[in-house]
Amino acid sequence: MASSVTDQEDKYRSYLHGEGEKNTKWKFGAPPSYDVVDKLFEEGRTKIWPPGSLEEKVQNLVKTWEMEMFHKISPHDFKSVNLENYTASVNGRKPLTIEEKRKLGGGYNNFMQTSLPEDLRGYNPAEETADSSHVAFTTAFPRGFALEVIQVYSGPPLIVYKFRHWGHMEGPFKGHAPTGELVELHGISVMEVDEQMKILKIEFFFDRGELLGGLMKGAKLGSGSEQAALTCPFLRNT
Repeated sequence: MASSVTDQEDKYRSYLHGEGEKNTKWKFGAPPSYDVVDKLFEEGRTKIWPPGSLEEKVQNLVKTWEMEMFHKISPHDFKSVNLENYTASVNGRKPLTIEEKRKLGGGYNNFMQTSLPEDLRGYNPAEETADSSHVAFTTAFPRGFALEVIQVYSGPPLIVYKFRHWGHMEGPFKGHAPTGELVELHGISVMEVDEQMKILKIEFFFDRGELLGGLMKGAKLGSGSEQAALTCPFLRNT
């Protein structure tokens, strides 16, 4: 959900700029800029971790992992994970390889998997692609969906931490009008890392209803109203 820059370092993410990324294939053609969401993060975070602390290291690793999963095309460019052994799972579901995640639509689709009946899903990952899911969530959160680690319970090599995501619903979502309200998602993650702090396995546990409840509070829109928002040049570039 970012514009492209190549002339600055990122304060919270590794493997985004520099000589090591000169051949990286980026989903949107160039490295993303996180200036807008980092401003949201710095204004809304509840913790400021000491430099070099375990909490800061875990938070930056997770931000780097998210960046690579959402913005790098080739798994061979992923440097935050151990590719030979890496798997990810959500809410106790089967651990998935990167290729298996992509078959589900990757990105948000992977996180929104559910066993609810289709007519009760609100957001139905079975009907979404990687691109359509990206548009849906970046349109709803034009300033981004910030992440902070609010507690680290153990680690490494087995890191258990509590996280918080948040954003302001300033765009429509699945036919619902923007509310401008703060939308939050809290959860727990278990992450196994190797000696180089590369992720071997990551598990997430959270209630998708906490996120969707905040996104579906707004009044229902006519199809023309939402389409107008989706074609806004500003939102297309997020």
